[in-house]
Amino acid sequence: MATKVKHVKKKKLGNYPHTMVVFSISLALFVIGLFGLLLIHAGKLSERVKESIEMQVYLDRNLTEVQLVRLQKTFAAKEYIAYKEDTAQVRFISKEEGAKAFLDETGEDFMEFLGDNPLRDAYVLRIDAEHSSSPTLKSIKLDLEEIDGVYEVQYVESLIESINSNIQKISIVLLSFAAILVLVVIILINNTIKLALYSQRFLIRSMQLVGATSYFIQRPFLKRAVWQGIMSGIIASVLLFALMQYAYREVAELQLLRDEEQTYILMGALVVIGLIIGFMSSYRAVRKYLRLSLDELY
Repeated sequence: MATKVKHVKKKKLGNYPHTMVVFSISLALFVIGLFGLLLIHAGKLSERVKESIEMQVYLDRNLTEVQLVRLQKTFAAKEYIAYKEDTAQVRFISKEEGAKAFLDETGEDFMEFLGDNPLRDAYVLRIDAEHSSSPTLKSIKLDLEEIDGVYEVQYVESLIESINSNIQKISIVLLSFAAILVLVVIILINNTIKLALYSQRFLIRSMQLVGATSYFIQRPFLKRAVWQGIMSGIIASVLLFALMQYAYREVAELQLLRDEEQTYILMGALVVIGLIIGFMSSYRAVRKYLRLSLDELY
C-alpha cells in the first residue's frame, strides 16, 4: 500500500513541471493575444475613421436633371469612391435641403433678409479608406474640380492631416510595444522550458551512457514540447475568445470594431507561436544538456 502511494505521488510530481510549462506558455500567449486584439481593434477604428472621410462637391448653378444624373454616375465610377453593399456612397443635397439644414442647426433663416438662396446644389462623396492619405485626397480634389459642372470641392484638410498623423503615431507606438512584448514572452517561455528540462538532465545523460543517439533522446522531449505549445495556444485562444465575447456583451459599441476573420487568424497564430517557441526552446535545451560533461551537469 505504501509503495502504491509513493508511486502515485511520484507520478503527480513528475507531471507537475509539464503542467506548469503549459500554464506559463498559456499565460504568455494570452497576453500576446490581448495585445493582438488591441491592435486589431485599433486598426478597425482607424479604418472606420478613414471611411468617414467625405468631400463636398459644389455644383454650378442651374444644372438640369440630366446633368445632375450624369454627374452622379461620373462620381460613382471613380475608383476612390467608397461602396457599401454594392452602392456607391454618393449623396445629393439640393440647395433647399442645405438651407433647411442650416435653419435647423442655427435657428436663423438667412433667406428672409437675403431674399434668395445663395447656396448651391452639392454632392457629398464618401472616400474609400485606401485613398485617405493627405496627398491622395489633394489629387482627388484636383481630379473632381476638372469635371464639367463642378464649381468647387471642399473637405476639412487640417482635420484629415491630424487624423492621419495621429493614426500613424499610435500605430508606431502599438507595434513597438508588441515587438517588445513578443521578445519578453519568447524569453519567458524559453526559460520556463529550460527549467522544466533541468530536472531531467541526468535522464538525458543516462540515455547517452547506454548508447542512445541524439535523435532518439531528443524525439520524446520535442514531441512533448510540440504538444505543450499546441495545448497552450488552444487554451490561450479559448480564454481570449471568452473574454472577447464578455467584452462585446458588456460594451455594445465594441461590436462596431469586431473583425472575426482577423481574430481567428490571431488565434491560429497563437497556436503556431506556441508550437514553434516550444519546439525551438526544447531543442536548444536538450542540445545543451547533450553537450555538457558529467561535472557540468552538477
